[in-house]
Order: sequence, then structure tokens, then C-alpha cells
Amino acid sequence: MASPSPGNSITLRVSAPSRISITGELATAVAAAGAPVTALDISESHHEQLVVDITCNTTSEQHAEEVAAALEALDGVSVRKVSDRTFLMHLGGKLEVVPRVPLRNRDDLSRAYTPGVARVCRAIAENPDDARRLTVKRNTVAVVTDGTAVLGLGNIGPAAALPVMEGKAALFKQFANVDAWPVCLDTQDTEEIIRIVKAIAPVYGGVNLEDIAAPRCFEIESRLREELDIPVFHDDQHGTAIVTLAALVNALKIVGKSIEDVRIVVSGVGAAGNAIIQLLQAQGARNIVACDRRGAIHSGQDHTDAHRAWIAENTNPEAFSGTLVEALKGSDVFIGVSAPNLFGPDEVATMAEDAIVFAMANPDPETDPVAAAEHAAVVATGRSDFPNQINNVLAFPGVFRGLLDAGVADITPAMLVAAAGAIAARVSDEELNPSFIVPSVFDPHVAQDVAAAIVAAVNA
Repeated sequence: MASPSPGNSITLRVSAPSRISITGELATAVAAAGAPVTALDISESHHEQLVVDITCNTTSEQHAEEVAAALEALDGVSVRKVSDRTFLMHLGGKLEVVPRVPLRNRDDLSRAYTPGVARVCRAIAENPDDARRLTVKRNTVAVVTDGTAVLGLGNIGPAAALPVMEGKAALFKQFANVDAWPVCLDTQDTEEIIRIVKAIAPVYGGVNLEDIAAPRCFEIESRLREELDIPVFHDDQHGTAIVTLAALVNALKIVGKSIEDVRIVVSGVGAAGNAIIQLLQAQGARNIVACDRRGAIHSGQDHTDAHRAWIAENTNPEAFSGTLVEALKGSDVFIGVSAPNLFGPDEVATMAEDAIVFAMANPDPETDPVAAAEHAAVVATGRSDFPNQINNVLAFPGVFRGLLDAGVADITPAMLVAAAGAIAARVSDEELNPSFIVPSVFDPHVAQDVAAAIVAAVNA
């Protein structure tokens, strides 16, 4: 099911005979190997030979090797080098620190550093609240992880998680002008993570918890919210929930159903699943059936996990006790934040008329979105190569922009609902259609609108 993606983009440098048809032959061979050509440049031209750079999207490293082999099969063509453009982008990291003030001469230096900086230090010592006004704390977020639940890769550790956290920090800056920094912790001990984050908190105006495995992420977030005076936001939970609710609001408009009346099946009860369920209920959802690997969670079960126990007591009003596939029958909405390839189009066909399917497992969804679209009215995924990408980038930059601007520590359900409403509203009724239920992440107004919605909710 994997499709060629810019995330697997390569550039092949090839030597080829300088016959008039050669560029067409190269492009045809690459396309025949299943890799869309995005650029073709002649980097060197000689009497009998050309050096050509061909850039294309592939599905995997193995696919890249197959593309290279297809070029090698052409008469007189040899592949000199294959460059992975994703790895090239990450060389040296994706972040840098740039001063916000000029340092041109001794006069500047005397104010930015010693001796002038001592006066600012004394002012903060006398009034600690001034740190938010006179330091980077005003606009800086710590992106904190222990590397235990990174994307779809699992527990890969803090060093391997760093490229993701760098990317997160870059998105903060790009979309909301928030300065963020990766904080990758070499510990998986809950108490130690809490202690470390509390110890570094004086530098930051907020904490974005990222890719920390459930159920520890719940306690870490809860404790830090209680013990810090800055906002703590677990993006895997609340960012996902905000964008999911925004997408569902618009999808329900398309099919003419109300959130109070639909039957919603949620697959996955980890960090994202828990937050989605709670936010859907805050919006008015009354009939949610949550499923884990064993099937539906219901009040007749005993759960030692407090979060599953809460779900058992607060969802599934009919006490349905079947499997996920059985739960799908007659349901109006499926929301998946779990595992790949759990069911096929035949199971989607058993859902209610004008069904909505959000299959958000990454990189491989719970069901093939193309096949699901044969039976469902609206389909969304977490991937960028299908319509309706439910992407946290739509939420977290604006949420933190609003929290920092409002200067508040508490994050309430009303703020999250307001953020979802702002995202949904970026798609006008004239634009709304089954393939466009959420705005583009590059819409410059999304973060601004989300921030404004957060501030309005604070002041309400």
C-alpha cells in the first residue's frame, strides 16, 4: 500500500551516452520502476557522455535500489551515486541559535553581557516574574521526550528521537514564531523525568511532552501540570485530539449528522485515544465504543489501568463486548490511533450509510484509505500523501502561541475545543468537500486563529 513519498526522495547521478533520446529514456526507466520523477538536470555535458542528476520519490530503500537497477539496465548507463535527500536535509541538524540583538561593538557587548547584564540579573532576583519579560522564557518551549514512543518506531531511545524533536522545534518557529528546543532525556524513569523537567523549567515558558509511552505519559503530564507554573501540553494526546475533533466537525457537516447522535468507534486507548475520547465527549459525543487489542472496553470488565477503567465507566453506554470488526457494524464513525491493517473494505461496508473513517496509524493506516473510500463518505489519515491529513502541526504551534501570549499555566478542555473550532473554521462551507475537511498546514492563518481562540477562551 506504500506510495512513493518525498520522505523517500533520492537523487541518482548517472553517466549516460549523449544520444538525443537519453533523457527521455532515463525518465521512462525511472517511472517504469514506480518512482515519479520530480527533477532531471544535466550537470555535465561532454562530446560522448552526459552526467545527469535524476530526482524521484520512492517508497523505501529497497525501492531506491530497484530504481538504480532499472537505470543500470539501460545501454551505456551507469549509476555513479545515489543520494538520500532526507538524510542530506538532516546533516548537521535542523536548528541553530541566532542572537536577537546586535553585537557589533563594545557598547553592544556591555549591555548584552557584562557589566550591564548584572543589573538585569539583580532585577530578576528581586522579582522572579520579570524573567518572563526580560529573558527567552517569554517565547521558549521545551520539547521533552524520553524516546519511548517515537512516531511508529516505538522505543528507540533519546538520541534516535532527536531528529523528530528538532523537526518539532522547527515547526514551532516556522508556523508560530515560538522558539523551541529539543530536550531528549536519557532516562525512562517517571520520577526522574519529572524531576529533570522541573529543574530546567526556569528557562522555558512552556513544556511540550512528545513521544513518551503510555501509561507513564499520563502521570508525567498530570504531575508536571500540578507542580509547574507554566503550561504543560502532551502533543501526542491533546494535539491529536484537537485536530481529530476539527476534522470530525467538518466531516459531520458533509454527511449531515450530529456528534450527539453518531456511534463512534475508537481503536487504540493509549495517549491519543484517551485524549480523543475526552475531547469528543466535551463536544457532545454520547455513544463512543473504545477498542483495544482484545476488543471493546466496557463496564463489565476489571481494569487495573486507571485510564482504561475510566474509559470502561464513561463510554460504551450499551456495554457492547465484541471485537473491533464487530463494533464497526452499523457505526457512523471510525477513529483509529492504533495499528496497521486491522480490517479491509468489506468491514467498512458494514458501517452505517455515509460513514466516516479516520485511519490515522502511521506510517500504515488501520485500513487502506483508497479501498475504504469505496464505501465511506469521508476518509482521513495521518499521512501527507492522501487527502485529509490529520496533522498535529495544525494545532500545537498556535496552541502554544496562545498560551504564551495569554501568560497562563492551566490548559482547559474549553481551550482545546476552541482550538479545534478555529481549525475547522479555516475550511469555509464553499470549500468543504469529502477530500478537504481540514486546512493545509501551510495556511498562514491557522496558527494565528488557534492562538486567538486560546486567548479568547482564557478571557471568557
